[in-house]
Amino acid sequence: MSSGRVSRRARTRMIAAVATVCALSAAPLAPQALAADSRPYSETYRPQFHFTPQKNWMNDPNGLVYYQGEYHLFYQYNPNGNSWGDMSWGHAVSKDLVHWKELPLALSHDDREMAFSGSAVVDWNNTTGFGTKKNPPMVAIYTSAYKNGGKQAQSLAYSTDRGRTWTKYQGNPVLDIGSGEFRDPKIQWYAPTKSWLMTVSLSTEHKVRFYSSKNLKDWDMLSEFGPAGATGGVWECPDLFPLAVDGDPHHIKWVLVVNINPGGIAGGSAAQYFIGDFDGTTFTAEDKGTYTPPSGTVVQDFEDTGFGTWTADGTAFGDGPSVGALAGQGTIDGFDGKGLANSFHSGDGATGTLTSPAFTVGSPYLNFKVGGGRHPHEPGTVLEQGPPPAGTVLADFEGGSYGDWTKTGDAFGAAPATGTLPGQLEVSGFQGSGLVNSFLNGDSTTGTLTSPEFTVDRKHINFLIGGGHHPTSVGEPTAVELVVDGRIVRSATGGDVEALNWASWDVSDLAGKKAQIRIVDDNTGGWGHINVDHIMLSDTKAQPVSQETSVNLIVDGQPVRSATGSNSETLDWASFDLRPYAGMKAQIQIVDRNTAGWGHILADQFTTADKPAESALQRADWADYGKDYYAAVSWENAPGGKRYMIGWMNNWDYGGAIPTSPWRGAQSIPREMALRTVDGRIRLTSKPVNSLKSLRQEPPATVAGITVTSTAKPLAGRTGKGKGKALDIEATFSLKDAERFGLKVRTGAVGEETLIGYDTTTKELYVDRTRSGAVDFSSSFPGVQRAPLEAKDGKVKLRILLDWSSVEVFGGSGEAVITDQIFPDPTSQGVQVFAENGSVKLERAHVWHLGSYRD
Repeated sequence: MSSGRVSRRARTRMIAAVATVCALSAAPLAPQALAADSRPYSETYRPQFHFTPQKNWMNDPNGLVYYQGEYHLFYQYNPNGNSWGDMSWGHAVSKDLVHWKELPLALSHDDREMAFSGSAVVDWNNTTGFGTKKNPPMVAIYTSAYKNGGKQAQSLAYSTDRGRTWTKYQGNPVLDIGSGEFRDPKIQWYAPTKSWLMTVSLSTEHKVRFYSSKNLKDWDMLSEFGPAGATGGVWECPDLFPLAVDGDPHHIKWVLVVNINPGGIAGGSAAQYFIGDFDGTTFTAEDKGTYTPPSGTVVQDFEDTGFGTWTADGTAFGDGPSVGALAGQGTIDGFDGKGLANSFHSGDGATGTLTSPAFTVGSPYLNFKVGGGRHPHEPGTVLEQGPPPAGTVLADFEGGSYGDWTKTGDAFGAAPATGTLPGQLEVSGFQGSGLVNSFLNGDSTTGTLTSPEFTVDRKHINFLIGGGHHPTSVGEPTAVELVVDGRIVRSATGGDVEALNWASWDVSDLAGKKAQIRIVDDNTGGWGHINVDHIMLSDTKAQPVSQETSVNLIVDGQPVRSATGSNSETLDWASFDLRPYAGMKAQIQIVDRNTAGWGHILADQFTTADKPAESALQRADWADYGKDYYAAVSWENAPGGKRYMIGWMNNWDYGGAIPTSPWRGAQSIPREMALRTVDGRIRLTSKPVNSLKSLRQEPPATVAGITVTSTAKPLAGRTGKGKGKALDIEATFSLKDAERFGLKVRTGAVGEETLIGYDTTTKELYVDRTRSGAVDFSSSFPGVQRAPLEAKDGKVKLRILLDWSSVEVFGGSGEAVITDQIFPDPTSQGVQVFAENGSVKLERAHVWHLGSYRD
């Protein structure tokens, strides 16, 4: 998809869209993610207090409603496998939002449709006529994703036995606007007009639409909201609800939650929100005013006819700045003045760089505007392809035959291809004259190629790969697989580009093992083919060629800071923190090495300043700043007027590749939501539901009055139990002079650790999962997630929920929340308190072990 947006109807063939040329898994794939004890719910990464189905794929929470003492959790579910597909509604119930019981499938896919996300209500007045006033029906409205043509419309189902069995309405769909991007209805009773209110997403238009009905069957449009806030991906799973500000029942504001994918604050999927007013017809968000970036010194604004002292290589940037859009390009906005750097010369196929002269870093920040394609810089890539590293070639596919490789199916033909096949885009990047290319007769063919057995006697297996992005872990793959003892132990896939690029597996742990390479094309959809060449054993890792569209800060010849566009022709502010490089020589380099969709970069207004500029993404409001909180929606009809919310604890960037089996996907802990005035403005806050405390195993490990200086030390506590895999931690720190401080959790095997810290220099809460365990199944998984958080009265308070494969951190009053998956070794159970570049005082910490919700 040239826009870079991944709609759900495309996910049958493409789930984990990764911006690199391939997704590599150096961790064992799903079949090996089981613990030695393979009893249900005891697997290596199985959450203990977060809901997971016993088996198979799960994503968005659906149909959240409370009825007759039960909280209902429906969810997107594949009843037939551990990857996305055959979307149906799974079902679980709980009396306390903590202890869950999985029930049989509620709404099933069929030959005509899949049942996408939606909501449920209790029709107390029987407005539908599906029940009686004594036995009111539970009514679900879901998105019908029709298999013929891809249309999405809103349909209805009902239950008269507390949600145990469901009947689809014969008059479906009840709302159809003829769109393929119209989904995720949230239904509620709106008392002032005595009618039902639907909030639903026009996903690719970045709009939420509101409808009204008297009977849940006939709907009238009220209004639209959007685009607004973050718009770097599709809008999905909207939710609208009122909350009292600071607990004042006379001060009510409405919250509109809009989930976005990709384009979230931490990359990929996320849940943003707007605060405003709803008058029964229209939602009006509060005006946050016009953004003014920090003042500074402009070092390049591209207002001259040429690039001045900046050097252009290649053809992408032309002879000088462009005045707005170029031929064939959409309208550009967001730049200053009349000129900007624009690499769309001759379209997306051109490449090049634009480099500043060297300068001495003397300012804290470099602010600039960036737009164009979302193709981030990948560490370890090079700008030009060099010769292959030295080693033993296992297969170069020259000589007109596959030699002693075994072939099945019809995708690979009788012999290697000699380049581009009929109907295919141009294939490039292969060595010599031959390569594996399964586009024979198009994407509809399938098959495998398997090498003879060989001994792993080098540190790396390098190979060139291109073609479709269909990982082994998702199903129907287009992939290269390494097979040892009958198991797939490594896997790589293309990136939906015909250009081959280097991929590499570190196989040092497999030294002496017998292995085979298997090239698989099991996909008949779009990009359902694979290109492979020059498979070799080497002690040197091959360096892939960059496919980035990015702005980089170069120090000592290496990129140390990088920013990319958001698949948009609208430029937005970005900022580089220059403080670590003060006094050093640096250069700014604008890079376009991508020839596929959105293969261009836009840049303007490079300015040195004392403070960082903030992008629209940073200025938006987020319910959670982590990588793994999406499709967040709330329960209707909760007792006591409470507003509880839950999200899918995963990310579409890598959701299909996480190393879990026989299930894939978990829900976050349910959270109680509130509106609070924080630092002078109203914020949506959240805290874990109180009933989670029922899982605490007393007594807690308690630590008090510890000062730590530029080191890390174990957090044992009086009972010696301050470590584990499933913990509830409450900690209060008093600021001293440490630049960063906090807790390290799941420390242990081979340097594994997940850092939960506070950065006093940026006033941010952060989670660093770079060394958290298995991280290399996707290049977008490791990293650091940050959330703005002001210390209060010189103190920072944290609530940390640690499960077997996740961490949820609630900072302050719950205005800063970070939810991240982690996949550590089961033996990594340590907890440490740390401080960097100074001292911090841990006033008090309580560490409770948590039991399982199934107990």
